[in-house]
Order: sequence, then C-alpha cells, then structure tokens
Amino acid sequence: MPLLQVDNLGVSFRATPVVHDVSFSVDKGRTLGIVGESGSGKSVSLLAATGLLGPGAAVNGHALFDGTDLVTAPPRHLRSIRGSDIGFVFQDPSSNLHPLMPIGRQIGEALTAHHRLDRTTVRRRVIELLDEVGIPRAQERLDDRPVHFSGGMRQRVMIAIALADNPQLVVADEPTTALDATVQASILALLRRLQQDHGMALVLVSHDLAVVSELADDVVVMRNGRVVESGPVDRVYNTPAHPYTAELLEPLAQPVAAPAGPRPERPELLRIENVSKGFRVAHKEHRPVLRDIDLRIGEGEIVGLVGESGSGKSTLSRIVTGLDIADTGTVSFRGTAHTASSRNRPVVDPQVRRSIQMVFQDPYGSLNPRRKIEQILAAPFELSTDLQGPQIRRQVGELLEAVGLPRDFADRYPVQLSGGQRQRVAIARALALDPALIVADEPVSALDKTTARQIVELLRNLRDERGTSLLFVSHDLGVVSALCDRVAVLHDGVIVEQGFTDEVFADPAHDYTRTLLSAVPGSTRKETVDA
Repeated sequence: MPLLQVDNLGVSFRATPVVHDVSFSVDKGRTLGIVGESGSGKSVSLLAATGLLGPGAAVNGHALFDGTDLVTAPPRHLRSIRGSDIGFVFQDPSSNLHPLMPIGRQIGEALTAHHRLDRTTVRRRVIELLDEVGIPRAQERLDDRPVHFSGGMRQRVMIAIALADNPQLVVADEPTTALDATVQASILALLRRLQQDHGMALVLVSHDLAVVSELADDVVVMRNGRVVESGPVDRVYNTPAHPYTAELLEPLAQPVAAPAGPRPERPELLRIENVSKGFRVAHKEHRPVLRDIDLRIGEGEIVGLVGESGSGKSTLSRIVTGLDIADTGTVSFRGTAHTASSRNRPVVDPQVRRSIQMVFQDPYGSLNPRRKIEQILAAPFELSTDLQGPQIRRQVGELLEAVGLPRDFADRYPVQLSGGQRQRVAIARALALDPALIVADEPVSALDKTTARQIVELLRNLRDERGTSLLFVSHDLGVVSALCDRVAVLHDGVIVEQGFTDEVFADPAHDYTRTLLSAVPGSTRKETVDA
C-alpha cells in the first residue's frame, strides 16, 4: 500500500477550478517528482493534499497518508501529522524563516513542537542537523539569524527543519531552485542518502526535469492544473510521450557561439580593482567575503559572475551598485569612483547612481505588494526627473511594452502577476532611467524553464537594442553560457578564473570550474543516454 495515495484531487478558488482530477502515489523509500511550469498546479496540489490551503480553497478528492484521509481529517489531527510524520521544505526560505530569530532556535522549535526534550538534547540534535545539511562551523552558527546566511544556506536550514523529526514523508517544493550546481548536487545526494538510511518517501516538486531525473523513481508532469504524463523517470526522460514533456527537456537556450573573426574591443564601462569586503557577525570574528577582486565590464557587454552560494556574488553586486562599500579597493564607473562617507557609508555620484540599476533575485520580495505596478514604475521618474503625471504614465506604458507586458498591467498589483511577470516588472523598473549597466542578481533562479527562457531573450534584446551592459549573477551555468560574452568564476570570495564564456566552459583551467560544470543536474544522465 502506498504511503501517500492521492485520487481525483480537485481544487477551486472562488468557484474557479485550478486543479483537475490529479492522481498520484508514492511508496515508502521511493521518490516521486512532480514537474511543470509556474502556474501548472504543482504546489497547489501538494498544499491541498496536506491540508495547507486554508478556508479560501474548495478541495475535493482524497489524499490517504498511512491510512488517514488528509482532505477530511480534523485540523488537530493534521497538526499532529505535519512536521512530525510529514516534513516540508518550501520554495522561498527568506519568507519561511523568521528574520529576527536565531536559526538554532528555529530548528529547535521543530523538535520541541512534537516532543518534550531538554535544552542539551535539542542543542545537540540541532548541531547534528546543521552538519548533515552541510553548513560549515555548525556549532558557531546557532545564534546567527537568517540575514547572516546566503540564499542557499537558508535553504539548507529549511531542509534541516524538515528533517528534524525523522518524518516518513518529506514534501520538497522547489528545494534546489535557489542553489548553485554543486550545492544542488550535494542536497540531492543528501536526500538520497536519507532515504536509504531511514526508508522515507520523498515528493519532489520542481520546474526542472533535469533535477528531478537525478533523484526521482517516478515522475508526474503537470500543465494547466492537469496531469499530462506520468511514469518511471527513465521512460519519461528518454522517450517522452507528450509534446509538453519534450519541451521541458529542451535546453534553455543555445550557448553563445564564438565569433568567426576577432573579438570586438569594447570601451571600458566599469572597473573593479583589488576589492575586498568582510563582515563582523554578532561581535564575532571578522569574516572575509571578498578578497582582491579585479573585474572589467565593457560597453554593451554581458559579463557572467558564477559561483556557489556564499561565494560573495551578491555582496559584490551590492558594492557595484553602491548599496554597500568595499573595505579596500576601488569601483570606478566611466572613471568616477565610488567613495565612502565619514560614517563609512557608500557615496555614489547621482549621475552614476542613475546609470547603474539592479534587478534583485526575488521578484516576490522586491516589489511593494501595496502599490500598483504604475506606482512602482513611476517612482524612479518621480525621484530623479522633472516629468509630470501624464508624461510619467506614458513612460510607464512604454516600459511595460519594452519588457513584453500589456499596458493595462499598470493597474494591477504584484500579487496579481506570475513570478515571470513580476520579474519583467523588476526589469522595467531598472530600465526606467535608461541605465548603462544593469546588475541582475539571480534574475531567473526562481523561474521555470519556459519563463526563464523568455527573460534571457529579453535581456539579450535589451543589450542588442539599447546597448545596455549587464553584470549577470547566476549559479545556473546553462543560462550563463547562453547569455554572457565573458564569465568570472568566484570561489570563497576569490575570482579563480575569468575569460570568454565559450573558452572557459569548453576548457576550464581551474579545478573548481570543472567541479561546477560536472555538477550540473542531468549532465551525467544526458551523457549516459547519448552513449
């Protein structure tokens, strides 16, 4: 008998059906992958099956877990199952971890919610969990808050919370979306080992079929709230029966081809020289994050910055945009250097600040949920230009069209947009003042392949049509190879290799670059199939 059996599950919001007759099952010790693009119903189906959608949703069908129907079970019984017998890893760790509570205490709460344990036992178990999910110096990090961790490290904390009570089933909703290739590989290996050690079942929700293929025994492909294909992962991966499944297996984009002639000489736009940066956390020792960084970006050039979570990519992005300041070294934009105030705060020439804009990683957190899209896009004009109401509204409409959105989206709120549409709005906001350089910090990491493909094409068109330069920060080597002219590889705060993207990826000179390339999900399976 399956550990979890879902039959004919349907979900409606305000009488509008969003999930239709979804059925699947997973046995103890097995992994089921559920894949599909944003809005396909993957997460809603799992939330409905585990009673987490709340009173605003109408759920029908059955979800039997170890003999208990979770759809009809009373709330008190559900609470005794969730967290204890069923662990959850949600997609966005920034929203699911308390920003002011030390991570040791948050993991400890997952233990004490279902068991009476003394403080010494809780502390010991928390350290074991942090070690197990690969957080260095676990004992020293117990009192650190989520803000002191990179996005990938926060996701590891979420996984530790899910595993705290040794559950029979773990539901992982996009658990590796924000992680680099090497960390993805380590997390997938960790989940595989835990299954072998504990015999637990795993439901892995993802938009990346390559990630699912690394771990799943069976796969369900969803589109528009329906199951379009299901079966053993080898069969689905090698001989997909549905056109949509075949589309998911296509590469994000073709790698940037080497030019037939000499490489173009580009005038220098941004120069980073000998930049170092560290942080002092909770009165502890000074932790270096960046060391002696040297990097150049030319006019109309797209430069990729890759490295694993915690390598310093986002810190360098903030220094480039003037949101933070380096301890040593200089950042110069067209010959004008960023400086520091007497209080050691960044001071950036107003014209330079207008010329460097940023697209943040999280399209859900970087847009004010209480403001309409028109207000969000109007803000740069109101703050930095003399334009008035009608002129600003016209500019807002042109920005929306420039990123492929209808003008009437100006009257919507962020909650009414998909993740890809929100990221397009974030890009439109960055374009408002016609910058020469956009720093894009993981702009497609939370998006499905179909949406990411559209964003990559949009960014490429912005460079080709406007001459906009990009510092493209990413852990996704496939996206970098498809978009970037040059690439710099960051490891432990040091650039270990940089050069033209096609040359670096074809013949990497550093061991760490080779490790990143070999850890790309699906690469081993693809080589096996091709052989």
